[in-house]
Amino acid sequence: MNRVPSGAPSNNRKERLNLIATKTKTKVCALACTLALMASGGALAGCSTDSGDKANEQQSATAQKAEYTFTDDLGNQVTVSSHERVVAGMGSFADIWELAGGTLVGASDDAFADYDIDSKAEKVGDFSSLNAESIIALEPDFVILTGNSTGRGGGVAQTDLKDTLQASGITVAYFNVTVFEDYLRMLKTCTEITGDSAAYKENGEELAQEIDAIKKKAQGKDAGSAAVLTTYSGGTRVQSSSSQTGAMLAELGAENIADTNKSLLSDYSLESLVEADPDFIFLLPMGNTDEAAKKALEDQTTSNPAWQDLTAVKKGHVVTLDPELFLYKPNDHWADAYEKLYEALYK
Repeated sequence: MNRVPSGAPSNNRKERLNLIATKTKTKVCALACTLALMASGGALAGCSTDSGDKANEQQSATAQKAEYTFTDDLGNQVTVSSHERVVAGMGSFADIWELAGGTLVGASDDAFADYDIDSKAEKVGDFSSLNAESIIALEPDFVILTGNSTGRGGGVAQTDLKDTLQASGITVAYFNVTVFEDYLRMLKTCTEITGDSAAYKENGEELAQEIDAIKKKAQGKDAGSAAVLTTYSGGTRVQSSSSQTGAMLAELGAENIADTNKSLLSDYSLESLVEADPDFIFLLPMGNTDEAAKKALEDQTTSNPAWQDLTAVKKGHVVTLDPELFLYKPNDHWADAYEKLYEALYK
């Protein structure tokens, strides 16, 4: 029987040593690859495995196919499969979509005039009369519309566009935004579509905390009565507590005169305003020009000697509101709007 020389390994031992050497070499290679990946932040040629490549491909495919389903403000179930090409039918909605981390390929005219959006988008018409053909031509994946548009001046209500757009394979969702909670809800939905949770924290949660702090300052205080007059070239209207400005005033402790005399909402007159005699009067000019709105207010109200007898006028409590905060939706500036009203009421 041949003996193995002293110090020389047997065949079995050779096999074990070879196996150990192979495993050691593999571990060293794996460690080197791991360190290289950590340093470079990317993949290193020769170190990836087939299973790792397949996993990355699957994750990428899953991300591309991610869908988000929700119920819009008109009760429609909406599934957004892609949000690379989005059109907004309101300037404030275009702004909210951008605040949510999205970009636009199209938007209503007011998105450019009143909100100065950042996206390189095309105009698709006035929000009260959107051009369906212009929207379809942009080949959008998703269109954001309002359920509140009535198609003033002979225009087309945005709700009437639903069938036409869906027939072209376009996903459509409707939102109704009047008060801050509406804005917060829409922003939440949009950030869940875009996947930008940081945008919701910055433009939603942090904003809500600022507003809560302002409301707390007003707790236990009685601001007295208030009237919100919207003046435009054709006349003057009184806003209720369910309106954008009316809701904020109610939350800050003011009593809206239209809550106790609802006839003011449909039949405003200086006589009825004198009878209610509010402690505060907030004026919100709107229309084609501020000058036309102010002239209409003067013709119908302030030029009348009875205007000077109002408590709010005598105390200097007549406040003209900034349309950017109170006529348009302030979006990420809601806290500024609340603060302006608080200062008017209590300082």
